[in-house]
Amino acid sequence: MKLSIIILNYNVRYFLDLCLQSVENAIADIHAEIFVVDNNSPDDSCEMVKTKHPNVTLIENKENAGFSKGNNIGVAQAKGEYLCILNPDTVVAEDTFTKILAYAEKQKDLGAIGCRLVDGSGTFLPESKRNIPVVKVAMQKMIGYDKNYYNNLLQEKENGKTDILVGAFMFLKRQVYNEVNGFDEDYFMYGEDVDLSYKILKAGYSNYYFGETSIIHYKGESTLKDALYAERFYGAMQIFYKKHFRSHMFFDAIVWMGLQLVKRLKKSPNKKQETPKNYVVYSTNDINKLLESLPFKAEKLTELNKVPSNTEVVFDANSLSFKEIIQNMIDFQKKQKHSFKIIPKNSNFILGSNDSQNRGEVIHF
Repeated sequence: MKLSIIILNYNVRYFLDLCLQSVENAIADIHAEIFVVDNNSPDDSCEMVKTKHPNVTLIENKENAGFSKGNNIGVAQAKGEYLCILNPDTVVAEDTFTKILAYAEKQKDLGAIGCRLVDGSGTFLPESKRNIPVVKVAMQKMIGYDKNYYNNLLQEKENGKTDILVGAFMFLKRQVYNEVNGFDEDYFMYGEDVDLSYKILKAGYSNYYFGETSIIHYKGESTLKDALYAERFYGAMQIFYKKHFRSHMFFDAIVWMGLQLVKRLKKSPNKKQETPKNYVVYSTNDINKLLESLPFKAEKLTELNKVPSNTEVVFDANSLSFKEIIQNMIDFQKKQKHSFKIIPKNSNFILGSNDSQNRGEVIHF
């Protein structure tokens, strides 16, 4: 077995369906397996996987075991030489895994590999490549100064070494994962990716950023940004510093007070998403019946010509590859601001997210 893909799911049934469609396409020519570890979702995620994706190995936890433990449970059953830890609110291109596998085979000191992530608007997510969040850098980030938090020396579409990767997509050898004891289960949610990346570096390996493939990460969908988020995130930062950077009691007290202050000042995003004035469906199929069934008036777009501003572009995955959809989102985003959604294959719903802060939207038709 060449590759095992581990997807930890909690209550994002529709985004998981889209994710699995893209992953299944991407492993068509790879000896690979897919695991979905469900953390006791209250929705019908498990039934959807059994019905629509029968070749996926489903692990149904009886409780919400958290990110670290959930992924470790999946990896324990994996047989692949390589692992990919993947969020359920992602969409990969058809050549994502083949490209990264080829790159991985060339690295002699391979730790983990990350790739270029964009949000639901096609905007690059700078956390795709980060520096080690030593206390000074992390505190700067918490007050809004992130110049030293992200690896800005490496360009978006370049390949090269980077210290810290994001847990939405981490590609590494199973042997390395096991050598550093996988994700630390002291973390329930948040901080696990920073910790794993840093453990890999301390073990003598190098982490890499691969900018030649882009995937969508509907950041904010699988974890809502609220008071509980803030508590868990900053709690995870405290665990990280205590584990890796502890010096003396006075220093620890300063870090603790700083984290408590920022946690109290941190506000949940309350950005109102603008309602589009126009809708177009980009498809190469005959979609007259589809257009009639939509809950909004939309026109068919057959060519990537000029689209009016404040238009929502709906991509039809029944006729377009996921690679095309991702690239078109990026290209549209550069020209002028649009919002985007995707119709998954053989589905009666549309989904997407207008930015990286708000929860995504699912529209049934």
